[in-house]
Amino acid sequence: MQLIQRARRGDKNAFAEIYRLHHKRVYALCLRLAGQTSLAEEMTQDCFIRVWEKLDQFRGDSKFSTWLHSLSVNQALTSLKKHRRFWARFLPLSDHDVDTIGSVSDIQDSSLLDKKIMQLPERARIVFVLFAIEGYSHTEIASMMHTTEGTSKAQYHRAKTLLKEMLS
Repeated sequence: MQLIQRARRGDKNAFAEIYRLHHKRVYALCLRLAGQTSLAEEMTQDCFIRVWEKLDQFRGDSKFSTWLHSLSVNQALTSLKKHRRFWARFLPLSDHDVDTIGSVSDIQDSSLLDKKIMQLPERARIVFVLFAIEGYSHTEIASMMHTTEGTSKAQYHRAKTLLKEMLS
């Protein structure tokens, strides 16, 4: 908490320490959601910029890591939407192409499952990561993604089905 207080007062070294302690987990989340390293790196930067901007709003009601995780999920989803809208202006893509843009299967240091998760269509990948890996409920996911609980469940089912096919 002392580190957070120092960072709130503008201590850049304290914020650098917060980044050092938490950036790997935020990056892992962003990579799973984005499906590509370059976008995950950009999203991670966006998350920590947002943390710097919102640090005064951390009240200590929960652990800092819990607050950071929630903020990171929301920022990562926002970054994905902005990225998709940006490229949609230049690329005449079908819905299928937009869903699969950015799939990555050549990450050397990842497990087979992580590689396959990154090949999922974007919305199915996001729901799968948030539900199966991060532990959010379908109600929470629906709220974050501005959709319905049924859509979240359908996307999760789609992701599981596709993963089973890819792994068999």
